Amino acid sequence: MAITLKTDISDDKQKCPDSKPKPIIGRSDIKIADGKFTLEAMWAMGHIIACTASPDCTKIAYVVTYFSLEENKGRNVIRIMNSDGSDDKLLTADASDENNPQWIKDGTRIAFLSDATGKNEIWEMNPDGTERKKISSFDKAIDSFLFAPDSKNVLFISQAPYIYHPDDLYKDLPKTTAMMANDLMYKHWDHWLETVPHPFFAAFDGNEITQATDILEGTKFESPLLPFGGIEELSWTPDSKYIAYSCKKKAGTAYTLSTDSDIYLYDIAAKTEINLCKLPGDPDRNLGYDMNPRFSKDGRYMAWLSMEHDGYESDKNRLYLMDLSTHKKTDLTTDFDHDVAEFCWDDSTETIYFTSVWHGRTLLYNMNLKGEYVQVTEGDYDYIHPSMMGNKILCIRRSMRKAEDIFYIDPSNNNGVQQLTYENDHIFSQIEIGEVKERWTTTVDGKQLMSWIIYPAGFDATKKYPAMLMCMGGPQEACSQIWSNKWNFVYMANQGYVVVMPNRRGCPGFGRKWTEEVSKDYGGLCMQDYFSSIDDMAKEPYIDKDRLGCVGASFGGYSVYWLAGHHEKRFKVFLSHDGMFDFDSMYLATDEMWFENWDEGGPYWDVNNSAAQRSFKNSPSIFVDKWDTPILVIHSDKDYRIPVSQGESAFDAARLRNIDAEFLFFPDECHFVSKPQNSVLWNRVFFKWLDKYLK
Repeated sequence: MAITLKTDISDDKQKCPDSKPKPIIGRSDIKIADGKFTLEAMWAMGHIIACTASPDCTKIAYVVTYFSLEENKGRNVIRIMNSDGSDDKLLTADASDENNPQWIKDGTRIAFLSDATGKNEIWEMNPDGTERKKISSFDKAIDSFLFAPDSKNVLFISQAPYIYHPDDLYKDLPKTTAMMANDLMYKHWDHWLETVPHPFFAAFDGNEITQATDILEGTKFESPLLPFGGIEELSWTPDSKYIAYSCKKKAGTAYTLSTDSDIYLYDIAAKTEINLCKLPGDPDRNLGYDMNPRFSKDGRYMAWLSMEHDGYESDKNRLYLMDLSTHKKTDLTTDFDHDVAEFCWDDSTETIYFTSVWHGRTLLYNMNLKGEYVQVTEGDYDYIHPSMMGNKILCIRRSMRKAEDIFYIDPSNNNGVQQLTYENDHIFSQIEIGEVKERWTTTVDGKQLMSWIIYPAGFDATKKYPAMLMCMGGPQEACSQIWSNKWNFVYMANQGYVVVMPNRRGCPGFGRKWTEEVSKDYGGLCMQDYFSSIDDMAKEPYIDKDRLGCVGASFGGYSVYWLAGHHEKRFKVFLSHDGMFDFDSMYLATDEMWFENWDEGGPYWDVNNSAAQRSFKNSPSIFVDKWDTPILVIHSDKDYRIPVSQGESAFDAARLRNIDAEFLFFPDECHFVSKPQNSVLWNRVFFKWLDKYLK
């Protein structure tokens, strides 16, 4: 069914209908007198999250997120600069939140999302920010959008109903707050599934968007995939006739047990589609995640990311290629032993540029259609969000020591790297940050383990320092060059600690075998890797081996709980954020059952399943009788991946053991603590607790 949109948009205001003016959150002019890297300095920094070049490659529009501690929230703004970084200007002129810039009408206009009317809608403007005009009037907020190459249609994401409410059935109870479920996957990540994202396409006559069609109307299916998927999971064909979209066409129990998503090619004229991942007679059924379709400029090929196994969310992310004329599929990464993260086609249809983690760094590579690849970038950086800017690759670069900036790489000039923005240099020039170095250690089974060592500013090797073992989450999560307001490692080190971050078994970037060795063996070699790394560092004369702490979140939080029962007096203090404590109760309380079934091996009641039985015997709750060290537990009420009862149980167990413990609880956060003031509180409690026992 087609949905007619309002066409009378002349009376819509560019200001929020709320009578109270919205505060303008923008670039901070914070002054730092003593060179100390404070929480206020961290939250004053802007974070570049997206950039896109104009069709003629002369301009770059980009998005920066700014935060306000006082307002306790963030805001996105759009900026523009010349392709050499000059003439950088702010385009967002009022207090609106604006993002998702996209060049349309041959580069003469920029389409973007703005909440100026109180909800996200699509607007357009001149590249200098003038002649702003709202061009959509959908009845619900728009999450993201993508114009067709011919600009005659637009694809956008909005929410569709998923579950019913009791007041839908019992009209005499309009004030009830209850919700009901009759199957699994009734809540996901941080919310009850009242709605799911659907893709819509709508006609655009050059003046306004007049009609929209829900591609998944009447279904409970989602596209893009929750909880982190975005517009990158959908794509237009170069002729603007088809939409490729990622979708897992399952709901309820079937959804929570499977990761089998596919790529569908939707004909916008006929309103029909085919599943490109499961074509008749195709022996390769693509049973895991299939996502992020991208078409070559000539329309001959589609590339996408594909996982082999159903139920394994951290399987190898392969780069697949399909010849659309023959439907022949090829795994381009058969000889590439790592995950592909993001990718883009060059204009020649001969090369694909992609990013991948290697030894704790996210590097850029190029690959031809034979699967032959070459590393393009080097250095202690993460390169993310690559896109083409003519014959150059536009991207964002970050590191543990520096927040995001925009760069381009020129393959024709020996892969020369050019920096285009200096978003936070006015802050970094005022603060001191310590060094980040890699260190290799021999493990208990004779392998080589790489750890990042983060030193405090002003580090003096003649002095003694307390050390903090950082346990990474995931469990298949890379310890790469991440800059974050959540766990900022150089800020942590600057509090007077040497931070030790091992790339233990399970962390990508060291070959698939290394990554695979964590699943179904949580209490095995990955835990011994932690001991190997911290024991090795404790031999350094500048480390006080009697002042060692251990911290971590998610799988890292589980690691802390497990290590608390096995550390043999190594550590003086523990801190666990959103960690798994009791595997039996966790199995029946988490949202995504495929994760539990793959990583734990199956349900705890399957007594004949040796992998599952081994996993559940490594539940930290079993080893509480050996807990003897103070512990801070942090957990949030809206964490549905690892429910808050896990943290409550761990804290209760510690206190019943008469162990000094504290419980920090956030009723309005999920698996991450993202609100600025909550994050500041988190850090203050974090270091007050560590300092109590290590300083």
